[in-house]
Amino acid sequence: MAKEKKFSLLPVKEKAEYVYTWLVEGKAKDIKVLDVKSAVTDIVVIVSASSARHAKSLADHIIMESKKEKFEILSTEGYQAGTWVLVDLNDIVVHIFQEETRELFQLENLWREAESVVLSERAKKV
Repeated sequence: MAKEKKFSLLPVKEKAEYVYTWLVEGKAKDIKVLDVKSAVTDIVVIVSASSARHAKSLADHIIMESKKEKFEILSTEGYQAGTWVLVDLNDIVVHIFQEETRELFQLENLWREAESVVLSERAKKV
């Protein structure tokens, strides 16, 4: 179970749909939304960015929109380099990789048993 939420009381699946929508708006590639239900987080989102600038832009967009929606932002890691940017939204952790780095680390393999989060039709139509 994730840490207690301080701000938004939105269910985690709905929150994941917002994050997914923001990533689509930012032209993220190969978006994976995984239901991991670990001690650290409930959902992991893994995406590819075409460059460090693109990765930073995606992180900026998630942070800006999260603040608007009152989603808790615990931390951001790797922003300066932009090869692997992590945005921790408490019950959702977003990993933004440059394509080569994603291929190298193959983070999806850590959660190969995790199921993909089923997104609503509204989220898929973005």
